[in-house]
Amino acid sequence: MRARPRSTESPQQQRDDRTPAESPRTDPHHDWYLRAGVRSAPRRVLTDELAAGQLFFPPALVPYLDHPLVRALPADRRDELLARHLFQYLSFTAHFETRVVNRATDSIAGGRSGIGASAAVRLDAYRIYCDEGYHSLYSFDVVDQVSRASGIAVLPYDFTPFLRRLDAIGEQALPDAPALAQLLQVVVFETLITAILNDVPRDGRVLTVVRDIVRDHAKDEGWHHVFFSRFFRELWAQQDSEQRERIARCVPDLIRASLLPDLRPVRTALSSAGLVAGKVEEVVRDAYAQRRVDDGIRAASRHSVRLFQETGVVDAPGAHDAFAAAGLLP
Repeated sequence: MRARPRSTESPQQQRDDRTPAESPRTDPHHDWYLRAGVRSAPRRVLTDELAAGQLFFPPALVPYLDHPLVRALPADRRDELLARHLFQYLSFTAHFETRVVNRATDSIAGGRSGIGASAAVRLDAYRIYCDEGYHSLYSFDVVDQVSRASGIAVLPYDFTPFLRRLDAIGEQALPDAPALAQLLQVVVFETLITAILNDVPRDGRVLTVVRDIVRDHAKDEGWHHVFFSRFFRELWAQQDSEQRERIARCVPDLIRASLLPDLRPVRTALSSAGLVAGKVEEVVRDAYAQRRVDDGIRAASRHSVRLFQETGVVDAPGAHDAFAAAGLLP
């Protein structure tokens, strides 16, 4: 059997690739009060699987784990790297859902987004707000459970530089419309889809609690994807030509900023595993080579780019060149 290629994606890219479910506003069989994870799913609890040798995370999803310098590390150090990749992914999720997604979702739900939204749209936004808070809760909960059971410390993680990177793009492109810039952040991120985390629930070697929360998250995110795709169509329709041009030039940079690997926690994890600074940089350089990163960004953004093509964003003055310069077009 041919070995599967190792992922070059960062944790924020590692999202589920599934066909989005219909929005509860259009699917009479979808009742959020019965089907949302926060309403129906049990708390996911770590069992005694660590003693049985279950993995913290699929090794193929950690870009640097097969690097010769990492393979030469003791087995327990490699296990720590798997655990800390899991911690990084879940920590990013916990922060992103509350500090980015819910920052914008709250403005939609509360009628403060500057976009005319019906009561049905605002109700869905409130539901998504609840979902995302719950995703943050169980992400942090599982980090805590796994860290305590394994004895592997959670390394400090600072989400603020990532948030500043996103916000800086909006501040430059839309300095007089910060609320709009925040809406675009969420539209971009909620329509990014990759194949990576589709594999996590299927990998029986991985801790059940990890597979369960990824599956729970993906189930909710299906209709979030549909909601924000439709919301963007409403948002775009309400903009004048000048604002459309500014949005179109902003979006490619937001896509790249959302998907560029955050290498700070990677370096910290590798250092904690025992690699000296020069070796850390060698691993990072090889595992996150620019061409591989660009290919990963293009693949992960294909659904977002399709949305912007279908709505005419890419046809706005200067937009095609901006998308091409960001490496988002074939």
